[in-house]
Amino acid sequence: MVYPYSGLYPSVDTIPGSDSEEVDVATFDESILTETKKSLGIEENVEVFDQEIRMHINAALGTLNQLGIGPEGGFEVETAEQQWDDFLSNDLQLHPVKTYVHLRVRLLYDPPATSWVVVAMKEQIAELEWRLNVVREDKIPLEDPELPEEDEDFVLDGGVI
Repeated sequence: MVYPYSGLYPSVDTIPGSDSEEVDVATFDESILTETKKSLGIEENVEVFDQEIRMHINAALGTLNQLGIGPEGGFEVETAEQQWDDFLSNDLQLHPVKTYVHLRVRLLYDPPATSWVVVAMKEQIAELEWRLNVVREDKIPLEDPELPEEDEDFVLDGGVI
């Protein structure tokens, strides 16, 4: 039995309630470009749209990098050779990045015809950004800014303390 939409969920060996049947599931060793094209309904061998899709993928990955997700120096998809593992380092808590990239690329490349679907997708994107940011904060907490000594005056929001 092959689990439908296996590319969108973390790796598992069985589906709950399925009498322990083996499941073909996605891992992080899949091409970012190829998987994104599949999620848009574009076959792997069709390369005419690759430049535009890569541009939108890189925009989504750039936003994630600004949130602190991914390699420190940034990441760019140039060919079908870059894999999710290159960006995510097998961290299952960051698995929603795949859905995030798909939604962002879909909105830019092939937006839905109805406004309510666009609004729903934007809300899902905002929720995923928040959740990924929570994961990132748990792993890499932001440093507290150094405050001046108690006897020093300093400006805070335009006022003096």
